[in-house]
Amino acid sequence: MTVLYDYWRSSASYRVRIALNLAGEEWRAVPVDLLAAEHKATAHLARHPQGLVPALEIDGIMMTQSLAIIEYLEETRGLGLLPDAPGDRARVRAMAYAIAIDIHPVCNLSVARFAVEQSGGALNMQDWMQHFITPGLRAFEAMLGPGRYCWGNGVSLADLCLVPQLYNARRWAVDLTDMPRIRAIDARLNDLPAFAAAHPDRVKPA
Repeated sequence: MTVLYDYWRSSASYRVRIALNLAGEEWRAVPVDLLAAEHKATAHLARHPQGLVPALEIDGIMMTQSLAIIEYLEETRGLGLLPDAPGDRARVRAMAYAIAIDIHPVCNLSVARFAVEQSGGALNMQDWMQHFITPGLRAFEAMLGPGRYCWGNGVSLADLCLVPQLYNARRWAVDLTDMPRIRAIDARLNDLPAFAAAHPDRVKPA
């Protein structure tokens, strides 16, 4: 059985849950409680030396880093998350990276908490999150291709990055009013069973 070591609110884990669902993969979740520092425990560090989530045990190997995991599933399960044309693939990857590499890391809770603590009270968590998420998503809106989703009328790697980021954006009260296409795409995606089943509210430990 494929095993996903994840935290229910982790954007990176959320992306992988969606991909596993799209693949029709049978998998079970093993929660790693970030608030209880379980990601720093010896057992988890053996799975993921960076002390992060997710880690995925699949096909007899342990994998880390959400985008690497998703591309593995793309290559081995034929998810169709990347277009055929090299230029189009580059555009889709650029959108995915705009979230997973540019927005997400600086809004990681450990980064944000450190910045807030070091500010001496000048910043709070919501200020920090809004400062980086808002312009990042505005740029993403401008990068969108034609079609019902982020690129065309089929689900792509960019869509798997967008939905978890919007979950976080709403959590931190980011104003999405001037991003109508992002909001419309998000609504369509969340109607798809693979996305709905991966939502944090559906996987939160009891």
